[in-house]
Amino acid sequence: MIMKQRGIVKKSIVYAIKDKSNCSGCHACYAVCPKNCISMVSDDEGFWYPKVDEAKCVQCGICVEKCPVINEVDKDEIPTAYAALNKELDIRLSSSSGGIFTLLAEHIIDNGGTVFGVAFDNDLNVRHIGINKKKDIQRLQGSKYVQSKIGDCYKKTKKILDAGNVVLFSGTPCQIAGLHSYLGKIYDNLSTVDIFCLGVPSPKAWRKHLEYCGEIEKTMVQSYSFRDKSEGWKNYSTKIHYKDGRIKKIPHQQNPYMRAFLSAVCMRPSCHSCKFKGEQRHSDITLADFWGISNVLPDMDDDKGTSLMLVHSEKAEEILTSIIDKLVIQTVDIDEALMYNSAALYSVKAHPKRQQFLSAVDYMPFDVAVKKYCEPSLLTKMHRKTRGVLSRVKRIIIKAK
Repeated sequence: MIMKQRGIVKKSIVYAIKDKSNCSGCHACYAVCPKNCISMVSDDEGFWYPKVDEAKCVQCGICVEKCPVINEVDKDEIPTAYAALNKELDIRLSSSSGGIFTLLAEHIIDNGGTVFGVAFDNDLNVRHIGINKKKDIQRLQGSKYVQSKIGDCYKKTKKILDAGNVVLFSGTPCQIAGLHSYLGKIYDNLSTVDIFCLGVPSPKAWRKHLEYCGEIEKTMVQSYSFRDKSEGWKNYSTKIHYKDGRIKKIPHQQNPYMRAFLSAVCMRPSCHSCKFKGEQRHSDITLADFWGISNVLPDMDDDKGTSLMLVHSEKAEEILTSIIDKLVIQTVDIDEALMYNSAALYSVKAHPKRQQFLSAVDYMPFDVAVKKYCEPSLLTKMHRKTRGVLSRVKRIIIKAK
């Protein structure tokens, strides 16, 4: 993987990162350090940043060389765009959108491979894990609107690849860029999937929300679904299972955590100037909700979930061919598709009360902090409504030049 340096190389990653907006928390520096002297430590807002043990550090500079923010990783060409959905309705209903990831994961496991993705652990922390059994795919299904901890998954991926086995690695665009930077070369047996990412919320905010839910209901949360589609894909709810057996569904517009997420009041600083936006990606495949499908392809909109799938490589086309009999799929114009999915192209704007909110959740109830700091301004509401149209006009002008 060819890398182009964006900044001046320093001897240690903590000196190369001038401010927190330059660190996506991808874990590449942590994974690549030959002396194991980098740890990922949470700051006051709950986000992980590299910390270097200066006594162990030999100032080799490898951590800086592998940073995908400082060093630009080459991207693929303009992709082919598809609207797609899984023919198995049960899988689609248990997925956030069209159930495509499950088919990709099944294909890799059927070929003796390992799938890395995001799961809840026993304490509902959000982490990357690797699986090689189909029964575990459900752990990776569904959106988790929290920054996941990569841990040692890059190292595990390399070990599997070097042994000649196939891997599917899914994550946010910055995590996929981090993986490629860490690996340092192209592996024919590696396939990667990223998403259209609005931004990654604070793990601290997530823990505070879970604590709030437990305090209100007088019992702990056992499981949590961010995208229950029993009332429809567009009008989705959060579904919370409590340890006393009760289940509570909340429309996403009324869930305090989802309000915080969608208002961008709890995002990582780097998300507001993301280096990994655009239709050209570091991944083989990009998966997203196909918002706007009712306008683009109304026949594929049954309100049970339709995926927008961007295919960036020949490898991805081969995988698609192998699963195509299990799909309802149609090619779409990428400009028209992205008109309704501006998160693919543009960074989310920083909420003016972001710092106050992430401080307030330490000393006031989570729902109170949301009510106090998360109400979007009229200007923000207007911006959201017009952004999709403006983005398409901008893309047409650029292509015409």
